[in-house]
Amino acid sequence: MAMPATQFSTKERILGAAEELFAQQGFSGTSLRQVTTRADVNIAAVNYHFGSKENLVNEVFRRRMDDMSTQRLSMLRKAQDERPDELEPVLAAFVEPALALARDRNGGGAFIRVIARAYAEKNDGLRAFLSERYGHVQRDFARALAACLPDLSKEELYWRLDFLAGALTYAMADFGLIKRPHGTNEQVHRRRAAQELIRFAAAGFKA
Repeated sequence: MAMPATQFSTKERILGAAEELFAQQGFSGTSLRQVTTRADVNIAAVNYHFGSKENLVNEVFRRRMDDMSTQRLSMLRKAQDERPDELEPVLAAFVEPALALARDRNGGGAFIRVIARAYAEKNDGLRAFLSERYGHVQRDFARALAACLPDLSKEELYWRLDFLAGALTYAMADFGLIKRPHGTNEQVHRRRAAQELIRFAAAGFKA
């Protein structure tokens, strides 16, 4: 059954407000009262849609990461069908949807800072949620990478995949020394970032 427009609007306002505040203040530093004030709703609306602050945190991630994970797996399947055992297309499937999310002007930048908060803050509940909901994505990529790199041990593979995830998060946050050149639009700059990261990661995985 379709959700009424007013309910959808209220839920999206709460998620948007929570995302902005989590990006600015972190998870522990943000209260539900601050979220309701930012979203211009009452606490009952948060309880109705999410039930708890922990569930609200999880839904902020799910709202963005479900689509990104679907895109990643779709690109991975295409790479495996069209260019089996080639490393770069697998890496592109992992990197490009994430950088596209960072380009999203509808809150993408705030969500990248939320991801950084997740790395910085110890939140066992969130980590368990992310592992349970998205762990299969990492496992699918690990299997695809293992097929491309049969001489790598499982331990080496996971080390390198972890390093790739860290480098990708850094690239998404755009903290680097390489700034967008004058006269180059954001889309072209991000495409170049993806190309360079894929080349760098491929060399690292093959080392």
